[in-house]
Amino acid sequence: MYAVIQTGGKQYKVAAGDKLKVETLVAEVGATVSFDEVLMVANGDSQKIGTPKVSGAKVMAEVLKHGRGDKIRIIKHRRRKHYHKEQGHRQNYTEVQIKEIVG
Repeated sequence: MYAVIQTGGKQYKVAAGDKLKVETLVAEVGATVSFDEVLMVANGDSQKIGTPKVSGAKVMAEVLKHGRGDKIRIIKHRRRKHYHKEQGHRQNYTEVQIKEIVG
C-alpha cells in the first residue's frame, strides 16, 4: 500500500516504514504528525485518486529529527565586466518516518 502526499509545495510517494526529508514542520522530535493532503492511495490493484484530495485519507508519520541540508553555492559571473557574485544557501528540513496510511 502506498500514497502520494503533498507537503511544503512538493509531492512524495510514500509507503509504511519509509523515511523522507520534507520542508520544515513545526513539531517536536518524537511527535506524531498527520498529512491530510493525500492526492492518491493505492492498495494492490485498487486506486483512489482525489480531485484534488482523497476525502477521509491521511498519512501518519513520526518526526525523527530536524536538520539542515548541504550548502548550495550560487555563482553569478559576467566575463570581462569585473562582476562576480557568490552566495550560499542551506535549506532546513524535517526527517519523518511514515507509520501508517489511513484511507
